[in-house]
Amino acid sequence: MTEMQANPSFRLVYVPGVTPGKWVRVWEERLPDVPLTLVAVPVEDGARTLLEDAADAGLVRLPVDRDSLSAIPLYTETTVIVFPKDHWLAAADEVAVTDLAEEVVFHPLDDTLDWQGLPGRPAIERPATTADAIELVAAGVGVLLVPQSLARLHHRRDLTFRTVADAPQSQIALAWQLDRTTDLIEEFIGIVRGRTVNSSRGRGQTAPAADQPKQKPGAAAGRPRAGSGKAAAGGRAGAGGKAAAGGRSGGGKSGGGKPAAGKSGGGKAGAARKGRPRRSS
Repeated sequence: MTEMQANPSFRLVYVPGVTPGKWVRVWEERLPDVPLTLVAVPVEDGARTLLEDAADAGLVRLPVDRDSLSAIPLYTETTVIVFPKDHWLAAADEVAVTDLAEEVVFHPLDDTLDWQGLPGRPAIERPATTADAIELVAAGVGVLLVPQSLARLHHRRDLTFRTVADAPQSQIALAWQLDRTTDLIEEFIGIVRGRTVNSSRGRGQTAPAADQPKQKPGAAAGRPRAGSGKAAAGGRAGAGGKAAAGGRSGGGKSGGGKPAAGKSGGGKAGAARKGRPRRSS
């Protein structure tokens, strides 16, 4: 069941690597009277921020606690390996996890990949953050596996990356408290799922006009009514239009198909008799 806020506003938390800009722009177009506030947090604080009511919804990395949060998976990211541009891996178009057996692979404390077994050789100490790990990679100490969005976020001119097809991948999801599905959350769900304004289930939905008259089937505009138009021109009901203007009675023929002279207005036949000279006896 949804609930309506008295003074509506919307707080959206997001973790590193997520770029909510395109969805925020749609929100501002559809709900210009409802301010949307972005809250950037470290990856490990995404779910906690929602549970502490510091945000209405969040773009977070899975997994999350499904007993406390509702979550809609949005997309899965490609995993890449980051290394110096002069590293031997730069010669490859794509890297396999087994290629890293002799490499020092950093595993930062905020790692977003769910490893069953870490590849390569472990570092002496785990970096505290992905940003710290990137600095060590730039120093030529080792390499780092991350979602592609994080490799781009921490881009450096002296580093590059390649896809690792057989590595675990990270999923981004829209999450919110399990019992707090508000109208505004429904609106944001519609935006991230690509619904149009008319198909949205939130408060931005455009309803059809209630006083719009319904047109009956077949009642096309400009269609002539029965008995009107050319067929009725030149005579009253039963006159038959042009056919009734030539001396035919009731629109039919008289005895053998000849016009009935002198009857029902005379017509052309009646006019010819009137003008013919009488024979002298």
